[in-house]
Amino acid sequence: MTIDALDARLIELLAREPRIGVLEASRRLGVARGTAQARLEKLRAGGVIRGFGPEVDPAAIGFPVTAFATLEIKQGQGDEVRRHLAGVPEVLELHTITGEGDMLCRLVARSNADLQRVIDRVVGLEGIVRSSTAIVMENPVPLRTLPLVRHAAAGGATERDS
Repeated sequence: MTIDALDARLIELLAREPRIGVLEASRRLGVARGTAQARLEKLRAGGVIRGFGPEVDPAAIGFPVTAFATLEIKQGQGDEVRRHLAGVPEVLELHTITGEGDMLCRLVARSNADLQRVIDRVVGLEGIVRSSTAIVMENPVPLRTLPLVRHAAAGGATERDS
């Protein structure tokens, strides 16, 4: 889905103030309420905007340690491993990957010692044959999408341009 400058401005406004109403958003963007509503619906229907929930900092609720675990799994065990990992609350994300390993998990823990408990729970399934864990020391560029939104709205390079 392509986005334009108005879409980008709407996304930025919502990122700054997720509780803003459509009427106020339209006023700030200088467009009709119907235009703002239609753009918002288009962005939601297209999967660009996935939600408006609160952004929770795991460290602020007692989980200051972040780590990434690369998992190797037995062939044919992917669905079972996914279900297992979905049941571990400290697993924040799970990606299937290429290269070394089959899955990459972002984990959190209460301490480095607690991380061992989390890892033991993660690998406590027969379908996981090996894991490698890296503890995050610093996060100088947290997950962000607004620079990408601006780039896309400005007609940034696409796959066909490469």
